Amino acid sequence: MTRTWEGRMISRKEPRLLSGGNPQIPKGDGDGPVQDYIAAMPEWKHDIGRRLDDLIVKSLPDVRKAVKWNQPHYGTDGETWLVSFRCYTDYVQVQFLKGTSLTPVPPKASKHDEVRYLDIREEDEVDEDQIRSWIEQSGTLPGAKM
Repeated sequence: MTRTWEGRMISRKEPRLLSGGNPQIPKGDGDGPVQDYIAAMPEWKHDIGRRLDDLIVKSLPDVRKAVKWNQPHYGTDGETWLVSFRCYTDYVQVQFLKGTSLTPVPPKASKHDEVRYLDIREEDEVDEDQIRSWIEQSGTLPGAKM
C-alpha cells in the first residue's frame, strides 16, 4: 500500500524505472500488462508507446500481446513474437524480430542475425506509414520463439 499526496491509501505502487527509463513491469500475457508498461513510460516516450501500440493493433487486428523481459511483445499466436519496443535514455527502440526479411530493412543492425531496430527520438519525424508497412510485413512471417 502506498499513500497519495491527499493521504488516501492505494494498493498499486508505481513501477520502478530501470536504466534509461525502461519501466519494470511484471511479465504477463494480454493487453493489461502492455497498457501498464505504456502508462509507466516516462515523458514523451509515453506518447510514442501509445502510438506504436495503436499502429500494431490496427495493422495486426488479431495480435496477441505480452510483457516479457520488461518490454511489450506482439505476436500472432502467443508463442512466437514479431515486434517489441523498449525505452532507452534518449529514444524508444522498436525491435523487428524478423527484420532482415522486411523491405526496406529497418536501419539498425543487431547482434542477433535476423533482428533489426528502429530508434525513435523525441525530435524525430515518425514515418508511421513505413512502420505500419514493417508491422504488416512482419505479420506475414513466422514469429521468433523466445
